[in-house]
Amino acid sequence: MKRAALYFRTSTLDQHPETQAHELRQFAAQRGYDIIEEYVDHGVSGTKVRRPALDKLMTDAHRRRFEAVLVWSCDRLARSTKHFLQVLDELNELGIQFLSQREAIDSAGPLGRAIVVIISAIAELERSLIVERVRAGMRRAKLEGRRIGRAPLNVDRAAVVRDRVGGMSLTATARKHGLSRASVVCLVREAKAGLQSDRPAA
Repeated sequence: MKRAALYFRTSTLDQHPETQAHELRQFAAQRGYDIIEEYVDHGVSGTKVRRPALDKLMTDAHRRRFEAVLVWSCDRLARSTKHFLQVLDELNELGIQFLSQREAIDSAGPLGRAIVVIISAIAELERSLIVERVRAGMRRAKLEGRRIGRAPLNVDRAAVVRDRVGGMSLTATARKHGLSRASVVCLVREAKAGLQSDRPAA
């Protein structure tokens, strides 16, 4: 059986790699691959070139630990065409096959590689268009005088700080003022920073 490595990536921590893993393990079994190791980058953006699990996978690739790399989707490996092709070229030079389950791509032949390049380019173009639409929306909102981002907290900041510093628990303070625990921590930190900056220099 051909030895294979599975690579999974999730963009946020609330996503679970097991969603990809279940399907990809079945895919590997159907193709007759022996899974040597699973590499998981959990809560890591695909725009990052350096990722712990991906770096380890490439290191193991150079050690010839496996003959194939399987992913659930091409965009799990990389978001940019440049990075995707760099990884693909490196795997190809090592004689390691690349397979994507969702796109049904196998890099073993020239047609498979051509399809990989096209799909990666389209994915990058789509992402660029989304980013540009968001930027255009923000520019339009700014010109129209609309607020961009979160609205300021409409709370008595002094009261929040006073309750928390006075000994009220973080949860109780947050519940009393209708805030998240993180917001309470942030307000207290800002208040302490303000006090320190107001102190005369020694």
